Amino acid sequence: MRKFIILFFFEIIFCQSAVNIKYHSFDLNIPKKNNDKLFMKSLIMPGWGQLSGQQPLWKSLMFFSSELIFWHVNNSSQRKAISLQNEFESFADDHWALDRWYANTQRIFPNNWENILIGTHHLDLIVNDKYEKSYNLVSILKLYDLSQIKVIRDRDFYENIGKYDQFVGGWDDEYDDPFDSSGNWFSVRKKNVESIILTKRKDHYRDIRYRSNSMKHYSKYAVSSIMINHLISALDAQIFGKREEKNIALSYCNILNHGKIVNGVKVTYMW
Repeated sequence: MRKFIILFFFEIIFCQSAVNIKYHSFDLNIPKKNNDKLFMKSLIMPGWGQLSGQQPLWKSLMFFSSELIFWHVNNSSQRKAISLQNEFESFADDHWALDRWYANTQRIFPNNWENILIGTHHLDLIVNDKYEKSYNLVSILKLYDLSQIKVIRDRDFYENIGKYDQFVGGWDDEYDDPFDSSGNWFSVRKKNVESIILTKRKDHYRDIRYRSNSMKHYSKYAVSSIMINHLISALDAQIFGKREEKNIALSYCNILNHGKIVNGVKVTYMW
């Protein structure tokens, strides 16, 4: 639009006749309330737009300090989550075994043990360099020994052995009645709907894993808070920041200079 205005007035100037030699002047003031830069500054770094927009200092400090706090929470939560994850995985590696799971499942569920091994969930196995599933364990053991079978200890493995009764037999607590409410093996009611079988070591494992997952959630909440802080700071800077007034002054003239007509345009940009 501005280019169009300038070209338009140049055309007017050069089309004037030599007789009509006059000085023409006017100001084209275009106030521009531009806070886009403040928005982008605070979007990049919370508090920067408030500082540039001459808002109270406490606002800049509030948004910037919130940024530091949320990043600290995110980093510390991630480190704690990883540390706890390494702890519960190491604990499971020391206290859960496939051969024990196979033997104890027959002891805990003597009339239904094969169906329990098949179950609703499975573990991934490696047998003779091939991938197999734990629901085929009975048929696999007809061809191979347990010493030839390796459990893949991935994320699903560490989740399954802590959540489901199907895999409780793999824990190495000294065996006692798993269906009472005390001892090394015991049952607890879950939400008045069903009971789950625990051992002392399985319960300890579940506690470590729960704390690790909680730290991961705290880290996610911190990241979400960082994004929200950036957005709120950017909107605040755009809405409440001191506005930058910019003006354009445009003048043109016809001047007689040594018998010649001189056409001129003056553009003044104030900021």
